[in-house]
Amino acid sequence: MAWLYLILAGLLEVLWAYGMKASHGFTRPLWSVITLAGMAASVGLLALAMRSLPLGTAYAIWTGIGALGAFVLGIAVLGEAATPLRIASAALILAGLVGLKLASPG
Repeated sequence: MAWLYLILAGLLEVLWAYGMKASHGFTRPLWSVITLAGMAASVGLLALAMRSLPLGTAYAIWTGIGALGAFVLGIAVLGEAATPLRIASAALILAGLVGLKLASPG
């Protein structure tokens, strides 16, 4: 169950990162509320996951899911550049996340 919590927490991190961009510096009320609610839910689920997962693994995977998700969303939705170096760098992050999962108990 901890891994499910962690994955959901990471996906919510993507949501609040996008929400922060869409809030335009917290000047748009709806996106501001979505951002803050996403942050709270994301951290809450991370805390649940950390009950049984190692700190370093849980935190690194949480931030990695958020980073990769925001990267993909930026390219797919916001039209950000998909250069070979950016994609290769994101692939290295993904490889690190897979390695952490494989090396983690439970």
